[in-house]
Amino acid sequence: MQSTRTDDPPLSERTGAQSATQVVILAAGKGTRMKSSLPKVLHPLRGAPLIAHSLRLARAVTDALPIVVVGHDAQAVAAAVGQGGQCVVQSPQLGTGHAVMAVADHFAATGALPPQRVVVMAADMPLVRPETVSALVEEQTRSGAALVLLSVTADQPRGFGRIVRDAAGEVYAIVEEIDCTAEQRAIRELNASVYCFDGPWLWQAVRQLQPNPRKGEYFLTDLVTVAVREGRRVKAWMGEAEESIGINTLADLADADAVLRRRINRTHMLNGVRIVDPATTYIDLDVEIEAEVQILPNTHLMGSTRVGAASVIGPNSVLRDAIIGRRCRVRQSTVEEARMDDDSDAGPYAHLRPGAHVCAGAHVGNYAEIKNSTLGAGSRMGHFSYLGDATVGANVNIGAGAITCNYDGVNKHPTVIEDDVFIGSDTMLVAPVTVGKGARTGAGAVVTRNVPPDTLVVGLPARAIRKLKAGS
Repeated sequence: MQSTRTDDPPLSERTGAQSATQVVILAAGKGTRMKSSLPKVLHPLRGAPLIAHSLRLARAVTDALPIVVVGHDAQAVAAAVGQGGQCVVQSPQLGTGHAVMAVADHFAATGALPPQRVVVMAADMPLVRPETVSALVEEQTRSGAALVLLSVTADQPRGFGRIVRDAAGEVYAIVEEIDCTAEQRAIRELNASVYCFDGPWLWQAVRQLQPNPRKGEYFLTDLVTVAVREGRRVKAWMGEAEESIGINTLADLADADAVLRRRINRTHMLNGVRIVDPATTYIDLDVEIEAEVQILPNTHLMGSTRVGAASVIGPNSVLRDAIIGRRCRVRQSTVEEARMDDDSDAGPYAHLRPGAHVCAGAHVGNYAEIKNSTLGAGSRMGHFSYLGDATVGANVNIGAGAITCNYDGVNKHPTVIEDDVFIGSDTMLVAPVTVGKGARTGAGAVVTRNVPPDTLVVGLPARAIRKLKAGS
């Protein structure tokens, strides 16, 4: 399925960057301002926790496995990192500089040589673009600066440190907001907390940091002062203001979501997806959409959903981990961990639950529900009907109100409906039961026993009243 998604290719494919660049992700903080029992870096954003966004960015920068510094609720954060990074524990948590010290200790303990470049970024900065980090790496490589930092100009400081320049315009210091004078608070060039360091220099310089007298923490930003004192260059690379939206509160998370949602929607539209109202369309990061798909208002495409060409989704539809074929139609319906093949349709107000499979050309009507069942090619399922743990063949008609009674209070049981069957309205199929090819049930029938092929059954309980001509 050729489709659009919002991943960036690895930087090594775009710039030839080598794995001599090591990415360090700072994820040890508690995030008290989130006012949540969930660690800050595990809060979801467009279908993935914040830490996953950082890992994705790291993969775009270098082939080297990123190092993730964990602390608060380290076990849960490490579980989210999984095989995507190597975790180093910071204990106790004494600031960003102390976190990098923990990484330096890790390298020393393993006897590994320091990387040529070290990118350090916070796990709560999900809007930083890969191309921005690549620019920092390239500038540090070109200039040989002790560090290149990401700066932004913004009217809303969001608690970031201020970048102080000397008379020649060179970066002279970063002053954290708690230490700013009134004059420094007026500075609108902000430190966005993304850095590319000269690796060997970083490992020795971080040992020179002293705890901040007000907070007792080691600030990574004090490395600017160390570099200037040693006569090393410090460079700033100007990024976009929206990249500096760090997540400290749930309000920040909502701001970041709005920016990321706009980026994702724009990417899909530029690749041939028609989104009628981007303001009410919500698409997760890993969703794949082919060209010529139309997304109608108030629609959510979540998780690993894939949508085939020329399909129409919405309005008012929710798709989660769904696979939608080509030329499909989903109207005001919910599709969860389910599959719709080419030229099928559902809704309005249908619900395809996990394990549902609607085959090519099949129709699911108003208020119909399917769970862990297959609706065969060209079959039609009427409104207010239900299929659970059922296998339905091709060219079957399931009348309005017909249901499978698949649960006996203890166990689930299967129903099999073979090809060319007609299920009358309000039929109850009491599983386990099989309805043979070409059979029919009368309206209101309660089927408790298998129905032979080409047989009409009616009543409660259903009984055979005549044989039908094959194909009739």
